[in-house]
Amino acid sequence: MYRLICMFLPLFLAACSAGEMRLQPATQWSGTLGEYQVEAAAVRDVSRSIGKEARAECLKRAKVKNCDFTVLVDLNPQAEANAFQTLDDRGQPVIIMTRSMIQSAQNPDELAFVLGHETAHHLLRHIPRQAENAQESAVIFNNLGKLFGEEGEDLERTQKIGAEVGVQLNVKAFELEADQLGTIITYNAGYNPLIGAKYFDRIPDPEDSFLASHPPNAQRVQMVQNTARKLGLTQ
Repeated sequence: MYRLICMFLPLFLAACSAGEMRLQPATQWSGTLGEYQVEAAAVRDVSRSIGKEARAECLKRAKVKNCDFTVLVDLNPQAEANAFQTLDDRGQPVIIMTRSMIQSAQNPDELAFVLGHETAHHLLRHIPRQAENAQESAVIFNNLGKLFGEEGEDLERTQKIGAEVGVQLNVKAFELEADQLGTIITYNAGYNPLIGAKYFDRIPDPEDSFLASHPPNAQRVQMVQNTARKLGLTQ
């Protein structure tokens, strides 16, 4: 089984507790069609195709060393519809989607877009970039705490707040970056990102909430449409 590296990164890890997960390779998925709108064979094909295309894109990027993607399904029936990117203990990228995520997809294109988006997070180095933001912000808050005479637990608390503030830096921009590259990966893997992005029509819209970890859905759809247009895709 895969040992996952779980970090305080709400951008990617809406839930990351290996003890609560029941993980299965997506290439072995065998859900029945009566319960899922996407056939099991299509789920397996999507995971292979997106993983293959993401690896090909990864190998073009000098700054990204680990390119062997693993796509897993969390079989826990209580887990909400979700997908995220993390790393295994070798630093290789792992994409995890819940069975509820598969159940919520209406077609292979939606599933491909979700997976393409998550692989893009790794290719764009969002986990290390976010960790750097957290570390830099923690240092700044640490210095401010010392300036105001804090020490011990009070200073540690201030550092933690600083790290949490750092995590939120660029978080919405990261999502839009992943939408853009995810559109390209989805298209190159043989799926239609414009159909895939219709998934946004059925998920809660964070609108312009200041503390939201994702941009407004309309902004994300616009990014997909603009990117698809550059690829020559209009429908």
